[in-house]
Amino acid sequence: MAKAIVKPRPRKSLADLEPPPRTKRPESLTSREQEILELIWAGFKNKEIGHRLKISVKTVEAHRANMMKKMRVSNTAQLLKTAIQGGALRVK
Repeated sequence: MAKAIVKPRPRKSLADLEPPPRTKRPESLTSREQEILELIWAGFKNKEIGHRLKISVKTVEAHRANMMKKMRVSNTAQLLKTAIQGGALRVK
């Protein structure tokens, strides 16, 4: 049996690779997420938000994490800034 000859494929450098285009727009916030976002803007802490809405602190943290993921941000300041710029929050 003859061995198959395999041609090496040319490798692209990492600098030549481009990320796939983003076709998906950020998802909209649920009404509960919107409610929590407004309470964050008002200055309430997670514990205070949970007490006010009668939900656990862990649930508030989960909603906050989901909002941050949807808006593609990594902290609360960026979350609020992006929400204001995107029209999800109105500054009075």
